[in-house]
Amino acid sequence: MPKKKLNTGKPEVHKDLEGLDIKINEFGEIVTNFKVDKINEFLNENVEDKKLNGTDNETYLEEE
Repeated sequence: MPKKKLNTGKPEVHKDLEGLDIKINEFGEIVTNFKVDKINEFLNENVEDKKLNGTDNETYLEEE
């Protein structure tokens, strides 16, 4: 069985998330250097929600 390659260096990320660093501490908490609101805003703009396929996303967001 071949040995696993160790990843060295930083992974490629979107230019809007340049510098993003996410780690999990000893208590299992997610620690990041970006605010969660900024990450959520990026995801809302760039990732299609599979649950909302076939619905009018703008209407759904206005109801919230």
